[in-house]
Amino acid sequence: MVIGKGNTESYLTEDEIRSICAEGMDSIQPDGKKILCIIPDHTRTAPIDVMFRTVYELLADRVQLLDFLIALGTHPPMSDEMINERVGIKQSERVEKYPKARFFNHFWNDPDHLVKIGTITEDEIEEISGGLLRQNTDVTINRMIFDYDQVIIIGPTFPHEVVGFSGGSKYLFPGIAGDEIIDMFHWLGALITSSAIIGYADTPVREVLNKATSLLNNKPFLLALVVQNKKLAGLFAGPSHETWQMAANLSDKLHIIYKDKPFQQVLSCAPEMYNDLWTGAKCMYKLEPVVADDGEIIIYAPHISEVSVVHGEKIREIGYHVRDYFTKQWDRFKHVPGGVMAHSTHVKGLGTFENGVEKPRIQVTLATSIPEGICNEIHLGYRDPETIQPAEWMDREDEGILYVPKAGEMLYRLKA
Repeated sequence: MVIGKGNTESYLTEDEIRSICAEGMDSIQPDGKKILCIIPDHTRTAPIDVMFRTVYELLADRVQLLDFLIALGTHPPMSDEMINERVGIKQSERVEKYPKARFFNHFWNDPDHLVKIGTITEDEIEEISGGLLRQNTDVTINRMIFDYDQVIIIGPTFPHEVVGFSGGSKYLFPGIAGDEIIDMFHWLGALITSSAIIGYADTPVREVLNKATSLLNNKPFLLALVVQNKKLAGLFAGPSHETWQMAANLSDKLHIIYKDKPFQQVLSCAPEMYNDLWTGAKCMYKLEPVVADDGEIIIYAPHISEVSVVHGEKIREIGYHVRDYFTKQWDRFKHVPGGVMAHSTHVKGLGTFENGVEKPRIQVTLATSIPEGICNEIHLGYRDPETIQPAEWMDREDEGILYVPKAGEMLYRLKA
């Protein structure tokens, strides 16, 4: 049974949040158990501070262990200072007020931290993908989860470029998974294309995540958050998939903005929580559907100075290209991790590659602190961010110019 509340007109109070969490926690009978909570890193907007305090107050005196694992996927580890900020506490409070809470980073590329839980066969992947992909994929996950009696996922749901909607089992895969499953399903998403997936709940990639999750004997419990203006418009508690579906239904109503016509130019401003293009590229994914053919999207992020903290070398090796650039030259690129190629195609967007000529549907330009030479090297446009005054881009939709002051989470679509 799913417990919860959500609407499009108001936000939940802390009393309502506590009531939903309390009923949810009681349903898993936590007394004397070892509990592992999986929470997002700093690149996801959510009142994790409120959720941390609430869950701690409800469970700390009842359970044997109460640990927190950061669902980093392939993002860099978080420092103690960053973790404290994520959960809204000071270091002194961590010791004095929340002594039972322990925090851990996930390490996706360290075999010592991972365990294989099964394999998704090539026949299964071919069936799920409709013939787009055929390969055996080992499913590995952070071995910590087997040291606990109950896993609780705590995280928000938004439209997502690879899965359709984030949240739910995505906090396991890729959140605390190993590279093989991560690369496979990201590349599957790229083959289908972000445009065909983003903002749709039932997708082949979500089916892959469900298949991977089914390999776990200890089924996770989900606290699914639906966030608007940094507040909770919805909170649902219950079994992972059913609970996620309710959150995705509400996200569909809250997180998609419809426009009457496409724009020739979009200024998509990346918030500070995206500290490289790997994460800041969401400012492209969520706006691509409303950019006109041959139009331009400018990712404005003066604070971003790196392509990717983790994957920068690989990305600079291949650059940014449309999907068919890779699929039609597969022998050149089959050695590249699927997750890296997927990121490349999502940033470049839709387009064609015929007779050796690549033609992207739109121009993607970086107005960041990434130097012009690197932008040229990776096949993205460059614009000096100092030449852009965001205020000058406001209220110009009638001119075919769209200004988005905090991009990356709201999906923009054209009206049917």
